[in-house]
Amino acid sequence: MVIGMSAQDLQLDWLRAFVAVVDAGSLSAATRALHRSQSAVSMQLKKLEQAAGSTLLLRSPRHLELTAAGEALLPQARRVLAAHAAALDTLHGGEINGQLRLGVPEDYAVAYLASVLKDYAGRYPAVDINLVCEQSTALIRKVESGELDLAVVSRDQPERGEYLFDETMVWVGDPQYAAWLRDPLPIALYELGSRARSAVLDAVEARQRAWRVVYSSPSVAGQLAAVQSGMAVAVLTVCSLPPGIQVLGMEQGLPPLPPLQVALIRSPHSQGARACDAMQDMVLEALRQDK
Repeated sequence: MVIGMSAQDLQLDWLRAFVAVVDAGSLSAATRALHRSQSAVSMQLKKLEQAAGSTLLLRSPRHLELTAAGEALLPQARRVLAAHAAALDTLHGGEINGQLRLGVPEDYAVAYLASVLKDYAGRYPAVDINLVCEQSTALIRKVESGELDLAVVSRDQPERGEYLFDETMVWVGDPQYAAWLRDPLPIALYELGSRARSAVLDAVEARQRAWRVVYSSPSVAGQLAAVQSGMAVAVLTVCSLPPGIQVLGMEQGLPPLPPLQVALIRSPHSQGARACDAMQDMVLEALRQDK
């Protein structure tokens, strides 16, 4: 027990909000995983701190820091939440084990799945997770064939999988080379067949601008290399933007881009697999937004 804590019970929702904010790095970033408004999460933290009799988090718009009391409470909060999840698992059929094969594109992995995977591993330590990072086109084929159980992908069809959220795409370039001034426009793109590639080319052609593909790659790192070397402009998801890169738009003569629909898809071969059921539930809880 944290020194100075009152006899008031610590509610699970308060502890869950505390852990989510710490893991997400900010109050606003934790709201998606918790499906709560920022004011509701803030209130839960306030009630937890009142019960603890101590300030647990020092918060500013861009920075979050645990106090000594927060550092002491965090591992205990994780254990309480894990024990609660284990109790529920026991009531609903015992420990979940086995193997889970999960796919996600490189740019979504850290931004969206890292915290889910961390929570899942803590809750279901007996499950062996095999994580595959490839582009959505390859992941969709692997889910359909049964090579993967689940995947978070950019939709290639309007009704593919369970809708999660929209991901924004933006043009990027290096101002040192100003590749967007060239004619035809040199573009670094995702691989053939991807929804993002088609959306980019459709947008450029709608502006009746000449273009040429100078680099194709399923890798975000490869596209960034093309941009930083001055070969081309590229289109990246907002979640994958590195610090310091310039976002381009109408001022540079580049057309607006439609968002990508991100969805969770599941292989028919995985039906009845409890490890897969549990991951599906956690991904939907953490990432799904209303259409």
